[in-house]
Amino acid sequence: MQQRPDAGQIDTKAVQKRILKIESLLSRFYGVPKQSAKRQHPLDVLIGTILSQNTNDKNSYKAFLNLKERYETWDEVADLSSRQLESLIKIAGLGKQKAKAILGVLHTLKETGDYSLNHLRKLPDKEVLDYLTAFEGVGVKTASCVLLFSLRKNVCPVDTHVNRTVARLGIYSSSNPEKTFWFLFDIMPDTIAHSFHTNLIRLGREYCFPTNPACAQCPLLKICPYEEKNLDENTKTRFNDFMLLDNLH
Repeated sequence: MQQRPDAGQIDTKAVQKRILKIESLLSRFYGVPKQSAKRQHPLDVLIGTILSQNTNDKNSYKAFLNLKERYETWDEVADLSSRQLESLIKIAGLGKQKAKAILGVLHTLKETGDYSLNHLRKLPDKEVLDYLTAFEGVGVKTASCVLLFSLRKNVCPVDTHVNRTVARLGIYSSSNPEKTFWFLFDIMPDTIAHSFHTNLIRLGREYCFPTNPACAQCPLLKICPYEEKNLDENTKTRFNDFMLLDNLH
């Protein structure tokens, strides 16, 4: 069941204007994020995103490479036992859970004989989300990453960083990331989703921490309405610009 906000309560133009302002300031500060030079395979992004759940991008990438460097095709991975796959992806954490989800996807696709998922390119965004979330272990966030990072649709996935920063910046506040996703899904200005999503993640990793955020150094300090700002200029920031889902090749 979709967790969608009541569109009748939204001042669409005002929110879009705010999103565009934030996007402009972040792009000026970070630059416009580069997408992968070539379009990434939908199944690569789907599996990479499953591996990324509840861990950092570098560990997810190592787990992904453990599979891609050992096996030439996903068909070979589909023939692994759950225990074998768990061993290969353990660096990403939650090995049993992630192996089950990955093998579930691969076994279903093996039955159809088609690992390409190229038919997704022709479907409307909502139908892609419905198709992918029908797989056990694949939620809206994971499916939306396929839309953005492989199919290059103007869709903004919502992880904990995006959900937190969107709330603090006065765009939309919900404790439910899926509800925030559907809000942005219906309102995102054209063409900016990749840049907006990527730069919000960097902001959340480097400045807008869950606790003790580095507000004094934040590039959005002047326009941020967050009431519990930490203005201690000695608060340490972090640097983390590796984005897993633009590097699955």
